[in-house]
Amino acid sequence: MQFEQRDRAIRSFEEFLNTSLEERLSQQSGDSESKILSLFHNVAATVPAYRDFLAAFNINPASIETFEDFQKLPLVTKENYLRRYPLPQLCRQGKLKTCDFIAVSSGSTGNPTFWPRFMSDELQIADRFEQIFHDSFYADTRSTLAVICFALGTWVGGMYTANCCRYLASKGYPVTVVTPGNNKAEILRVVRELGEHFEQVVLLGYPPFIKDAIDSGIAAGVEWQKYRIKLVFAGEVFSEEWRSLVGDRTRRKKEEGRRKKEEEEMERWGEGENYQLPITNYQLPITHSQLSTDNIYYNSASLYGTADAGVLGNETPLSICIRRWLANNPEAARNLFGESRLPTLVQYDPNSRFFEVNEDGTLLFSGDNGIPLIRYHISDNGGLISYQAMLDFLAEWGFNSAEHLQQVAGMENADFPRGIRPLPFVYVFGRSHFTVSYFGANVYPENVTVGLEVPEIREWVTGKFVLQVKEDSDKNAFLSIVVELAAGVEGDEEKERAIAASILAQLQRLNSEFANYVPPEYQLPVVTLIAMGDAEYFPVGVKHRYTRQ
Repeated sequence: MQFEQRDRAIRSFEEFLNTSLEERLSQQSGDSESKILSLFHNVAATVPAYRDFLAAFNINPASIETFEDFQKLPLVTKENYLRRYPLPQLCRQGKLKTCDFIAVSSGSTGNPTFWPRFMSDELQIADRFEQIFHDSFYADTRSTLAVICFALGTWVGGMYTANCCRYLASKGYPVTVVTPGNNKAEILRVVRELGEHFEQVVLLGYPPFIKDAIDSGIAAGVEWQKYRIKLVFAGEVFSEEWRSLVGDRTRRKKEEGRRKKEEEEMERWGEGENYQLPITNYQLPITHSQLSTDNIYYNSASLYGTADAGVLGNETPLSICIRRWLANNPEAARNLFGESRLPTLVQYDPNSRFFEVNEDGTLLFSGDNGIPLIRYHISDNGGLISYQAMLDFLAEWGFNSAEHLQQVAGMENADFPRGIRPLPFVYVFGRSHFTVSYFGANVYPENVTVGLEVPEIREWVTGKFVLQVKEDSDKNAFLSIVVELAAGVEGDEEKERAIAASILAQLQRLNSEFANYVPPEYQLPVVTLIAMGDAEYFPVGVKHRYTRQ
């Protein structure tokens, strides 16, 4: 028997159950730098691999006394740390048995990466789910069916999400969990047969899969509006137009006259302001009783997470409000983010996951976990904005996000309405250059390369290609691969079909995430053959990039 494990579980669970969300989040202010220093010293003392890692750089942990010292520590990556040491050595005391659960993610070669964790690691991530269920969905006051639509099995998303939602139920939230996984027929069945017994239904899954499930439900006659659908996403950057489209399909269709009246109200409401909102996504006036049912800010949220360390941050009503305003003010967005594309924008708790920005514009984070990580480099392009800096920037552009959120939520007299918390922001464009995310699965150029190297096909192509996720006219995602033809070779539909089939076979063989996350009907890539040296995709004399975001 491991009595230390029992005591550790009891302590962490009691703290989670007996500490309100307000208390847990209020603990973050002012001391995150000192806490991250304490975590560093604890990891250096208890994790053999990290102790050896520091020694290789001639670093004495005792010399790290200030936050400035901490910022000079070497970055940790999969290559220089996680893949160099046996799995137990990455855990505290060099013992894998200090963890009680192992999840798996697959890399570019199909070789699995194992991520051990303990119950206490999940409980700190459960705070992110509690933020969403409490602040956005009012699930403390409404009976809620949480439908887990992430892939189940050894992969991170499904089991992690199911466990965290069950912890909320243990804390007293009237939440009931059901786990159909990414089985569309089963999702539709449980919603139809169980949904009417709850005041609201939450679908949790990867954005393109959730949309596909909703569309399939509409085709099958599911009356989504009956169930007060809420949505939790992870793993993909999506547009605000996409959020509106998916949200609209879960709500009751409006009569044409009522729609026109609402649009006119929205136009009048926007007059005199320095911005214009998408008029088809709101109902005015919105009352407190409607909150989290018809309000676009309160019926969905996206998680920013990794297999490495769980959920790092989450969308809030405030961050969604800001992002939607930025989507309609591209000049402001470019000034804020430095790019014309719109990133995922979430808030985070620096005491749970401490972020930094590397000199190349990529993100680092530190946090406790089954494998504790210090200054871990995950190659996500992005940046950090403090709460006050965000409000100041928006004020310069004539937008008071907190005031606007209070008004549309019918909470003008509330001092601190749900969804407005003084937490810092992190924005994320996604992995910098070597992968695309499709239905939550990382798709790597190496997977595609193998499919182009089989006999006959390799005679048709140069080996260069551009991999990206696109959307069709109905906002359904598909995997696009533009392939460069070899000199003197002409493309045709037969070659495109053969190449697509070859790539699909290798994706299914090499990438277990792709095979299990992506629904079969979305797995076949759309291949486009283009002549050698094409100026848009394969310019001569320029270093080739195999992915586009």
